Amino acid sequence: MIQWWQILLLTLYAGFQIMDELHWYSSAGSAVFSGFITGLIMGDMATGLFIGGSMQLTILGVGTFGGASRIDANSGTLIATAFAVSSGMDPEQALAALGVPVAAILVYTDILGRMANTFWGHACDADVEKMNWGSYNVHYWMGAVSWCLSRMIPVFLALAFGQGLVDAITAALNGDLAWLGAGLTVAGGMLPAVGFAILLRYLPVKKHVAYLILGFVIAALLGTAFTSISGVAGDLATTAAASGVEILGGDYNGLSMLTIALIGFALAYIYYKQGQAVPTAAIASGAEGDDDDEL
Repeated sequence: MIQWWQILLLTLYAGFQIMDELHWYSSAGSAVFSGFITGLIMGDMATGLFIGGSMQLTILGVGTFGGASRIDANSGTLIATAFAVSSGMDPEQALAALGVPVAAILVYTDILGRMANTFWGHACDADVEKMNWGSYNVHYWMGAVSWCLSRMIPVFLALAFGQGLVDAITAALNGDLAWLGAGLTVAGGMLPAVGFAILLRYLPVKKHVAYLILGFVIAALLGTAFTSISGVAGDLATTAAASGVEILGGDYNGLSMLTIALIGFALAYIYYKQGQAVPTAAIASGAEGDDDDEL
């Protein structure tokens, strides 16, 4: 059960995070930070960071253009983390069943916040024409209040009155609808991949495919290295606990032929593209020289 003080703190944070996203840019208005703060308040930072990180990856390629509204991933992360911890819901189920739907629904409250700011913006314009600076300050801050309320009200209502609904959903997903719960778990695990796909759709992948390959390979190698380091650390702890037996071991995985081939292909492709760029630059400079001679 979510306590009243947790509801209060999370509601206040919901208003703070949208202001940070619009004005201060301290990264406190990001999905991963929302998961961290919510997990800290709810007492389960691991779940908060997992849901926040997954949501952050999901929206990697999602942006706003021309002031358009987008899904509120921060509030979605907050709700999903709070109910996942309080109800014992699987984090991936919470992400798919609560986080993403809530983030999508809050597009409408985002639109309401923008409409309210249109009203306050016109009021500020009128105050400037009349040089009424006292009223201007009031109307300016009312714009901030409308933005905060566009997140605080739905988050408060969900946290205060949605516990029973979430408990019922959790019981159903773990009972008669276990097949649906398993599907939502799979969908929640796939969402970060969807975010990567959207991001790659907008990036110049064809032009820089070699760097893309190197990035993924290096990330995989670092994961292997960290796993081996963890194994060594465990061996050291075991050795220290043993009475004077100094044995150091570790399970180091060698590079596969596929890994070596991908690195070689990426480096060869970079060398090939650089080789193509040199003659092109030389031809262009030669053409400029001919033009100068003609002059």
